[in-house]
Amino acid sequence: MHPTLAADLANLPALLAATHRAAAATLATLADRPVVPPPAPGEGTAAGTPTPLPDLGKGLADTLTAFQEHWAPRFSASAGPRYLGFVTGGATPAALAGDWLTAAHDQNSNSALDPAGQDLERETTTWLRDLFGLTAAHTGTFVSGATMSNTTGLALAREWLGERAGVSPAQDGAAALGPVRVLSGAPHSSIAKALAVLGLGRAALVSVPTLPGREAVDPAALERALADAPGPCVVVANAGTVNTVDFDDLRAVAALRERHDFWLHTDAAFGAFAALSPDHAHLTDGLDAADSVTVDLHKWLNVPYDSAVLFTRRRDLQARVFQNAAAYLGPLGDQPDLVHLTPENSHRLRALAAWFTLRAYGRQGHREIVERDISCARELGAELDGDPAFTLLAPVRLNVVCFTLATDPTPARLTALREAANDEVFVTPTVYAGTPALRAAFSNWRTTSADVHRAARALRRAAEGTA
Repeated sequence: MHPTLAADLANLPALLAATHRAAAATLATLADRPVVPPPAPGEGTAAGTPTPLPDLGKGLADTLTAFQEHWAPRFSASAGPRYLGFVTGGATPAALAGDWLTAAHDQNSNSALDPAGQDLERETTTWLRDLFGLTAAHTGTFVSGATMSNTTGLALAREWLGERAGVSPAQDGAAALGPVRVLSGAPHSSIAKALAVLGLGRAALVSVPTLPGREAVDPAALERALADAPGPCVVVANAGTVNTVDFDDLRAVAALRERHDFWLHTDAAFGAFAALSPDHAHLTDGLDAADSVTVDLHKWLNVPYDSAVLFTRRRDLQARVFQNAAAYLGPLGDQPDLVHLTPENSHRLRALAAWFTLRAYGRQGHREIVERDISCARELGAELDGDPAFTLLAPVRLNVVCFTLATDPTPARLTALREAANDEVFVTPTVYAGTPALRAAFSNWRTTSADVHRAARALRRAAEGTA
């Protein structure tokens, strides 16, 4: 064994203790650190030539010190309570412990030849299925994020279209299908990306009109589009849009299958968590009717990146698309190994962090996180709505506040405002109904009302400074 590696192995308990101290210090200072630190001179996005790989390593202790000095200060406080960009959770204490143990146990959870990891994943996806109100008709599989979940779901839709046409795109290629139509009202950008990856093409995505002043699809317009479709097609329903967390009427969309033939994929990346709140669970009515469902877990479940799940009623199609034949793998069987269910042959035991947080805090603990974040979003919306410097562009339906400057909301001014506030709060740019805007998304388990007021003050100061 290389002497430096042997020395680290001999001193591993002490080195892990030092790593623990570094991690604990990072988490202890989340509330006080800049949410997004400004780049140091020469450390922008095109920051020179990377340091060359050392020929002779200096061991873990020296490397930890180098990381703490050079990289850690540049990292954002994305695990903290005022990182409101994208839809970013943190890691609950239990999820963090589960993720550390994921690395420590380093399981290859793809094969029944070594089954414990995939057995744990099956238990965890069953818990998640119940959490979101899905029935036993759905089975779930962990993937890296909502983009991969949407891609996997649409791969099943592609195979279903082939089933209808008497071909198998998984075997014969996407060209065997001919033109495909994928209908949606306000799809996430990952839908078009998935269609490109799957060989169906971005042009297959057909925009369907939404309800007036909404991002929810107009069911009547969707039915007209379905009537115009030459044969079976795919519908992507939205359970929580990016800008305003609008929900399609999932029951109305599913009911259209009585008259039209389509695969229903529902993108519920973070909207599925509305099911945990009795006051908002009605938004997810009809979720179970989907043929496939995307849920992102590194959002509102607050597990570390990366983690998501794909649920489907057609595991047989899933295995048909992703089956992998090799002598060293288990057979396909009635209950396929995970290697046969996703694009990934290498399948990290992402389920362990989710298992930890679900077992540690249960339905009620995660309900409290969801409801507190919704309350915080409403508080920020009310503060901004009462400030003449800002305009709300949509009601706060769940956990996202979509807003802009009341006067001259140019992209340049909004960028200046956002960057001026980065020390205290991080929000992301968007465009809503043609208007340049900002969005604040609440999904972190640490966020409280005090963080809302601190964020609002920072946004006000930034608005004054860019007036």
